[in-house]
Amino acid sequence: MDEYRSCRNKCIFCFIDQMPPGMRDTLYFKDDDARLSFLQGNYITLTNMSDEDLDRIILYKLSPVNISIQTMNPELRCKMLHNRFAGDALKKVKKLYEGGIEMNSQIVLCKGINDGKELDYSIEKLAEMAPFMRSLSVVPIGLTKFREGLAKVEKFQKEDANIVLDQIEAWQEKLLERLGTRFVFASDEWYLTAERPIPEESYYEGYGQIENGVGMVRSLIDEVVEGMETYAHSDKKRTISAATGVLAAPIIQTCVEEIQKKFPNVEVHVYTIINDFFGHDITVAGLITAQDLMKQLKDKPLGDALILPDTMLRSGEDVFLDDYTLEDVKKTLQIPIRIVESDGMSLIRAIVE
Repeated sequence: MDEYRSCRNKCIFCFIDQMPPGMRDTLYFKDDDARLSFLQGNYITLTNMSDEDLDRIILYKLSPVNISIQTMNPELRCKMLHNRFAGDALKKVKKLYEGGIEMNSQIVLCKGINDGKELDYSIEKLAEMAPFMRSLSVVPIGLTKFREGLAKVEKFQKEDANIVLDQIEAWQEKLLERLGTRFVFASDEWYLTAERPIPEESYYEGYGQIENGVGMVRSLIDEVVEGMETYAHSDKKRTISAATGVLAAPIIQTCVEEIQKKFPNVEVHVYTIINDFFGHDITVAGLITAQDLMKQLKDKPLGDALILPDTMLRSGEDVFLDDYTLEDVKKTLQIPIRIVESDGMSLIRAIVE
């Protein structure tokens, strides 16, 4: 495979444009490569795809194609992507549909821009392409403190999140009856921000969009509950700590309490890390830096070991977003660190074994 194709857009919601200067070069690369959509599940805008690329996908039945839609309104899409061809690129979605290519879609929702009636319109138009358009996920925009010179976009608050969920759930009810699938799904962030209960497993219809943050919380909780059924009651004593982001902290605490039903003498300090590096509006664990970890955990009781999620590290490496290594954090905090994958059994083993 030759060099990855970079994105030509200047999207108002792009996280890479909200990165501070001075970080490693790879963090500033914007990919928009259909090949990575097949290989790694990346979402593409189709603005970087030629007609020949499209014909090749249809000829060889390469699917699914994961598409970052944002809106089905061509004029609005041009504005959101800052690309005068972005609206025309929506015709390629129709061509893939007519070619029988399976697709998944995503909307990064921006308050006052592509929500409300625009979201209704986008859901309706995408649902018309079922079953080849398999699903749609709706995720909130991530806003860092480094937005100088960028479009002004407001953060979704609790009330806003409840409105979005009401809207999506109304569509799910209609589409379940019409298509036999809920089709459109809200990412976990909406439920956590709205302070609503996380839906049950059946709601997610096989977790088709879990890599996009849809159903990850439910999956983790259920895996912990099921995993603990394989353990006998134990008087084992141990004190450890776990660090995560603002959104995930209550979920990790719930999982810890489930584990403590059979391991009552295992004490776990769950520490919520505030994102000072990117700004307090960034609440996911995957965007926590080593600097914030070291600063906020220093002098805290950490016990025998510290548990961190693998999403904090660059894939396949022991490097954090700010280029500090796992070894740097170990030396600073003077504690063994256990990196856990995003599944229930990994969390259980890290705590009790």
